[in-house]
Amino acid sequence: MSELIVQGKRYSCRGILFDKDGTLLDFIQLWGPWARSILDMMEQHLVVAGAGFTMEKGNILGTVHDQEGRVIGYDPSGPLAMGTVDESTGVLAWQLYTAGVPWNEAVRLVREFNKTAMADVRRHRAAKVFPGLRTLLEQSRRAGLKLAVVTSDSTEAAQEHLEWMGLTSYFDEIIGHDRVTYGKPDPEMAEKACALLGLSPADVVVIGDSNGDMQMGKRAGVRLAIGFAPEPERSGHLLDADKVVRRYKELEVRRA
Repeated sequence: MSELIVQGKRYSCRGILFDKDGTLLDFIQLWGPWARSILDMMEQHLVVAGAGFTMEKGNILGTVHDQEGRVIGYDPSGPLAMGTVDESTGVLAWQLYTAGVPWNEAVRLVREFNKTAMADVRRHRAAKVFPGLRTLLEQSRRAGLKLAVVTSDSTEAAQEHLEWMGLTSYFDEIIGHDRVTYGKPDPEMAEKACALLGLSPADVVVIGDSNGDMQMGKRAGVRLAIGFAPEPERSGHLLDADKVVRRYKELEVRRA
């Protein structure tokens, strides 16, 4: 058994489950350009069809845009932050459907837009690790903790992003939405990760940036649910967190 020290308080644990986007890597750096790209393609197609979005552009996926159209923020409880690929596809396809595009064609178009946007993401590899994360992962490895990633992204995409950042070797398991029936905030993802790690949820800590992560952990019965909020205003969304931290330097792992 090892100890996770959170803001000076000690908690015994055997493993940590990390969310990916917004927790391991800077969300906006990776998904901001993707969201802008796919929304721009959607808008152009709608204009050609003589239509437009049924709501403010930023409300569709839960994004905040500057005057030049760049994505500079996001709603941590919105589709971009919490939705799966299929859910986001449905949200976007609905905009095309309301403009008169048949549903099957709307879904096909959104998938094509997604391929184009993801190709740009892969070309730029704009994923950025949060300061202090590597130190925490190194401490965890030395202390013998088992680590897993639990993400609403696909397992394949999560593996790819971790490889870009050189983090793959730290994690024993990567659980994407395609490896479970129900996504967050259902406990299935955390329960599956614990089972694969050979640990009881009561010996595991969850770290994530959304309240869905906190609810998933609580429903699975984890030892501690830690909300990660590098921007102060995001802490208000983490209603079910046991603890909220702004920096990884607020966390430390030691062998008990």
